[in-house]
Amino acid sequence: MHVVATAGHVDHGKSALVRALTGMEPDRWAEERRRGMTLDLGFAWTRLAGAGEVAFVDVPGHERLVGNMLAGVGPVPAALFVVAADQGWQPQSAEHLAVLDALGVRHAVLAVSRSDLADPAAAREEALRRIAGTSLGTVPSVAVSAVTGHGMQDLRAALTGLALALPAPDPAADVRLWIDRVFTVRGRGTVVTGTLRAGTLREGDRLELARTGARLRVRGLQTLKEPRPEVTAVARVAVNVHGPGAGELRRGDALLTPGRWLTTDTVDVRLHGDPARDMPRHLTLHAGSAAVPVTVRPLGEDTARLRQARALPLRIADRALLRDPGRHRIPAGVTVLDVRPPPLTRRGSAAARARELRAASGTPDGAGELRRRGLVRRTELLAMGVAPPAEPVAGDWLADPAHWAGLRDALRRAVEQHADGRPLEPGLPLEAARQALGLPDRSLVEALLAADPALGQRDGRLYGSRRRPALPPPVRDAVDAVRADLARAPFRAPETERLRELGLTPPMLAAAATAGALLRIGDGIVLLPDADARAAAVLSGLEQPFTASQARRALDTTRRVVIPLLEHLDRHGFTVRVDGALRRCAAVGAGNPAVPG
Repeated sequence: MHVVATAGHVDHGKSALVRALTGMEPDRWAEERRRGMTLDLGFAWTRLAGAGEVAFVDVPGHERLVGNMLAGVGPVPAALFVVAADQGWQPQSAEHLAVLDALGVRHAVLAVSRSDLADPAAAREEALRRIAGTSLGTVPSVAVSAVTGHGMQDLRAALTGLALALPAPDPAADVRLWIDRVFTVRGRGTVVTGTLRAGTLREGDRLELARTGARLRVRGLQTLKEPRPEVTAVARVAVNVHGPGAGELRRGDALLTPGRWLTTDTVDVRLHGDPARDMPRHLTLHAGSAAVPVTVRPLGEDTARLRQARALPLRIADRALLRDPGRHRIPAGVTVLDVRPPPLTRRGSAAARARELRAASGTPDGAGELRRRGLVRRTELLAMGVAPPAEPVAGDWLADPAHWAGLRDALRRAVEQHADGRPLEPGLPLEAARQALGLPDRSLVEALLAADPALGQRDGRLYGSRRRPALPPPVRDAVDAVRADLARAPFRAPETERLRELGLTPPMLAAAATAGALLRIGDGIVLLPDADARAAAVLSGLEQPFTASQARRALDTTRRVVIPLLEHLDRHGFTVRVDGALRRCAAVGAGNPAVPG
């Protein structure tokens, strides 16, 4: 199906033209038919040979009803622009054309209606001239009369060409259905209508209400008043929804594929119209069928930041427009450049942001977004409407290559500075490293660590493997005394009293272990760095398997030392438990102690 908005200033002629095309009455209210004026959105459809079904959203033409008109035009990709031969170009014609131009609509047909009442040439010439200067460019035109039928076959042919020229929608795209009408059906509940611009809807689908996050179930679908199990874009669709908050739906709400969209109340945009400096501070943003008050903050000559009264599901490259309701004018159309813009809190940040936006193309650019953000979740990038340019570096996180290399260098410096500044402490804690680099997730620190052979990790702390931290002279002298004691009795770890006598506190022992001067096998229990390998050599001479008591005697040590020593040997593959009381030595080469850098 193809969906076309019928716009223009004529109500009698426009609605009559839609009736003549479709054989249907687009005006839904008796008051509309009595006054001959479209007051709200109307809907009709027909079948065109060679193009299939074409639906029309008939929008109001009166200047006081432009808000209603915008709700119908926003999601629609093409227009049938109507100008009356006997009235010519009108102020409402200009406003409707400005709407289509601001939204970047590129496909249209001009119908010069009521050509039975006046020569259509003058109205056609002026309309084509004005339309040519907008996003629509050169469009086909047809002079018609809904009364006599003159030109109707030519109009159908022009609409067929229009439909065939429209770009093919993506049936697998994420759904964003802007609601333009809400009503209740007895026995069925809430029904909403809208133009499905991309994606596919199916019975049983769950949709997320953008305004609240509530999940609603699709109980039924219709398109052109025919029930369907599924509907693929582009299509006019009626959706029977059920769930919490379904009764509170309203025009301007959007139903979304769950988990695939971001809602935002702040966007950076490129303006297509008045310069940013001339923009009123308070305007109304029309996006889809929504109309939301916004505050405009100019950034560059043609860029601005919009703060919305409520969040909307927007993506990069979305088109919308700004309207000044009080003055009945449209200062600018907008292209969304960023739906997660950085805060402007520091002096000069607005000017820096303006320079950055100057280079933004207004089209989704994965590499560019990643370069600007440095780090971003893959799911968030997709929700912005941007295809990820690379694979994640950790979990769902994507990283710009240059930024990632800079983080790797920064992590190495942080580890070295910690070792130099706090030699008595063990390595830099993982969480401290995350904070030092300003990273949002600890998994990123671990990924940086895995990518850098100069760094190592043990017990949640990071060490530099290129060199060991130097011990302060007093600590080095005390450690040398312990090493001398252990040289005489390698497996008789110094008692707590001896360590206290030498002034060796637990942090000092940890620093000595980090420096590779001692091997810490338990709290307050230290041996020479190669004690585990020497112990394994001694134990390999015992009858296998052996008990802890046999190991204690063979190593000439105490139970205080032998139990943590055996557990250390188990952890590092020197020994293997046979059962709760017995161990055996592992095969030669089965294990090797890991000494932190």
